[in-house]
Amino acid sequence: MVDLAVGIIIGAAFTSVVGSLVNDIIMPPIGLALAGIDFANLFVTLSEGSYASLEEAQKAGAATWNYGKFINTIIHFMIVAFVIFMVVKQINRFRGKKDAAPAAAPAPPKSEVLLEEIRDLLKKG
Repeated sequence: MVDLAVGIIIGAAFTSVVGSLVNDIIMPPIGLALAGIDFANLFVTLSEGSYASLEEAQKAGAATWNYGKFINTIIHFMIVAFVIFMVVKQINRFRGKKDAAPAAAPAPPKSEVLLEEIRDLLKKG
């Protein structure tokens, strides 16, 4: 149970780190490369009115479709999935073959099989 609790705590901390990585490190250069677009501020207003930013639309109580936040979430997920994949891959590499099922014993040579058959026949009489 302690391992599970530690895993949950580390997972929550990892989520915060990856969230900061996406929002503060990765997305600004991508936005700059795409002519200064801030994905978090991309939205479509579903109600009447026009708003300059998502924050302004939300303060006004307008219904919005926040596809920019969805793009950020997808990028966040891809980074988390990649990092988890790499961690599991490394763990499996360090474990090596000792966790694998033991190999079956090789079949005895034909001469031993014949000798065992002769022995068994001699025991029978």
